[in-house]
Amino acid sequence: MMLRLLRTLAGIALAFAACLAGPVRAEVKAASPDAFQLLFAERVAAPPAAVYQAIGQIGRWWSGEHTYSGDATNLSFALQAGACFCERWQDNSVEHGRAILLMRDQAVRLSAALGPLQNKAVNGVLTLLLKAEEGGTSLTVGYRVNGSSVSALDKDAAAVDGVLATQVQRLKSYVETGKPAR
Repeated sequence: MMLRLLRTLAGIALAFAACLAGPVRAEVKAASPDAFQLLFAERVAAPPAAVYQAIGQIGRWWSGEHTYSGDATNLSFALQAGACFCERWQDNSVEHGRAILLMRDQAVRLSAALGPLQNKAVNGVLTLLLKAEEGGTSLTVGYRVNGSSVSALDKDAAAVDGVLATQVQRLKSYVETGKPAR
C-alpha cells in the first residue's frame, strides 16, 4: 500500500515537473472574431537590465522558424522609440513591428501585427513588462490584437499563443544561458 502511494506521488511530481519545464503557455484572456488578448507570465533568473538588453538582441533568440527568411539573424530591433523590429535579407524586408514605448529595464511596447496577422489589416500591441524580484525578473508579456469581425481573430488566438510562448521561452533561455533553446 505504501509503495503504491509513493509511486503515485512520484508520478504526480514528475507530471507537475514536466508541466513546469515545458514551454510557456499564455492564457488566452479573451478571443472573439474581432479581437484577442494573450497574457504570459514568466520568471527569468537575471536582473531586469539583462532582460531588457536581450530584447534588443532579438536576432539571437527569436526562432528562425517564425521569420519570413527562415533565419533569425536577419532580425534587428534597436531599443529606442520609433525603432523598427525588422527583418532584412537579400533584396527583401519586413517590418514586424515598431517601438512605441521604451522604459529602460521596465517596459518595451511595440505596435505589431505579427506574421500572417499583417495581411488581415489588424492592429496589435505587444507589451513586455519587467519587474525586479528576488533573484531575477518577473516578465509579463501581453499581446492585444484588434480588427473587424471578418478578421476571424478567435481562430488565430491559439496559434499565436503557441508562437509567442515559444519566443518568450527562447528569450528566457537566452538571458539565463546565452542560448535560445535548452
